Amino acid sequence: MRVLFASAEMAPLARVGGLAEAASGLVREFRSRTGDESDSPSDIDLDVILPDYGGIELIDEQRQELDVPWWVGGASVRTGVHPMIGLVTLVHVPGMDRPHPYIDAAGEGWPDNDHRFLSFSAAVAVLADRTRPDIVHLNDWHTAAASGFIDAPLPIVLTIHTLGYQGIMSAGWLPHFGHRADAFMWYDVANPLVGGIRLADRVIAVSPNYASEIVTREAGMGLHQELADKGDQLVGIRNGIDTTLWNPAIDPHLAANYGADDRSGKQDCRRQLMVEAGWHDPASPTEARVPVAAVVSRLVEQKGMDLLADVARFLPDLPIRLAILGSGSRAIADQLHAVAGQNRDWIWFTEDYDESLAHRLFAGSDLFIMPSRFEPCGLAQMQAMAYGSIPVVTDVGGLHDTVLDADADRSQGTGFVSSTIDDAGLIDALHRAVRGLRHAGRRNAIQLRGMTADWSWREPADQHLAVYRSLLAPDGGTDDQID
Repeated sequence: MRVLFASAEMAPLARVGGLAEAASGLVREFRSRTGDESDSPSDIDLDVILPDYGGIELIDEQRQELDVPWWVGGASVRTGVHPMIGLVTLVHVPGMDRPHPYIDAAGEGWPDNDHRFLSFSAAVAVLADRTRPDIVHLNDWHTAAASGFIDAPLPIVLTIHTLGYQGIMSAGWLPHFGHRADAFMWYDVANPLVGGIRLADRVIAVSPNYASEIVTREAGMGLHQELADKGDQLVGIRNGIDTTLWNPAIDPHLAANYGADDRSGKQDCRRQLMVEAGWHDPASPTEARVPVAAVVSRLVEQKGMDLLADVARFLPDLPIRLAILGSGSRAIADQLHAVAGQNRDWIWFTEDYDESLAHRLFAGSDLFIMPSRFEPCGLAQMQAMAYGSIPVVTDVGGLHDTVLDADADRSQGTGFVSSTIDDAGLIDALHRAVRGLRHAGRRNAIQLRGMTADWSWREPADQHLAVYRSLLAPDGGTDDQID
C-alpha cells in the first residue's frame, strides 16, 4: 500500500505545535514496521511531502521541476534522505522559504500565507496525480486544499489536528479550484479546511472525544454541521508519543535515569530542577514536602495559560511551586514574567522552547498542569505520565481520553481533572492533587499507572491502517473499520 502523506510540519524539520510531533510519530511508526523484521508489519510505503522552508540538507538528493498551475509561479522538489525522518520530498514554491513556517518576527501571520500554502497544496496534487498512490493523507488546512486540485480518483484521508486554524482567505481564490470551487466556498470567503472536509473520504480527529466534541455547536468552531454530515466517515484516533524519545530510562537530558520499577532517580531529577530554578536547598525536609508542578506549553489562550497567572497568588496556600516553559502570546508572556518576578520563591518562568529543559521539567516535577480550554489531543500530558509526573488537566478533547480522575476512580485514576475551565476548577483540582501526593501509596499507584500505560504510536498506527484498508475494500469502505 502506497500512501502519499502531506503535512506543513514534521519534527524535527519544521516544528511549531502538535502537528509536527504527530506527523513525525505516525511516519516513524509505520516506517519501523519493515516486513518480517517487525512483529506488526503494515506493508505501507510512505511518500512524505513537506514544504521546503530552506536550510534542510538531504542525502542523495534529486531535484525536479513540477508542472503546476500558472498562478503558483513555479514549483520544484528535492527528494532525498533525512537522517531523522528517512526519505522525504521537499516542495519549493515562491515565498515558502521563511525562518518560521507561519509567522513573522512580530508574531503576525505572513501576509502571503494563502498563496504559499495553496501553492504547496497544488504541488502536492501534481505529485499525487503523477505517482497515483493508493491513499492520499492530508493534514490540516495547509494541505487540505490539495483535495480540490487532484484530478485522479484517489481516496483521500484528512486529519484535523485543530479546528482553530482553517486558512480562511479571500473568495478571490475560489476560481483556482475550477469545478470544485463550491466545495471551498464558505459564506463569502474561501475556506480550505471546509473544502478538505467535504471532499475527504475519511476525516480523522486526533482523539475520540475530540471527534465527539467537534460535531457540536460549542466546539465545532462553525464547522459542526459539516463534520456531523460526514457521519461514520468521521473517526477519532488518539495521537501517540515517541516512546524512544520520551523515555526516562534512557533520556540523556536527565540527572539520573529511572523507570516504572525503580523511580528513585526521579528524586535526583527533582533536586536538579530545584537548583536550576534557583529555589531553596532541595535537600531540606521542608522543601521535599512542597510539590513542584511543571508546565510545558505554547502561551496561548487555548492552552489556558492566562489562568496560571490568575491562580499564582494561591500557590503558597496549596502549597505548590510552579516551573513554566513556553513561548507564544506576548501578552501572556509579559503577564507570566510579572507574576514570576513578584513570586520568585514560587514561580520560575522560562520564555522559550527548549527541548532539553522540557525533558528535565517532566522528570523533575511531581505534577504537570495542562488547563486547556480545548485540546484536540495533547501530547504533553502523555509525556508527563511517562515520566511519572501526575497530570492536572481540564476535561476536554484528548485530555478526557488520556487522564482519568483519581478521585472519581481510585483504582484506575491517572491524574486529577478539573470539570470547569476557570480559576475555581483549576484550584480545586490542584488542591486534590496535593492531597493525593501526601499519601505515598496512592501517589505511587497513580504514577505507576501513567508510566506503564502504552502511549506509543503502535495502536494509533493500527487504527490508521484500518482506515486506509477500509477505503480500499471492494465494498467501498466497510471492512476493517476501527472501533
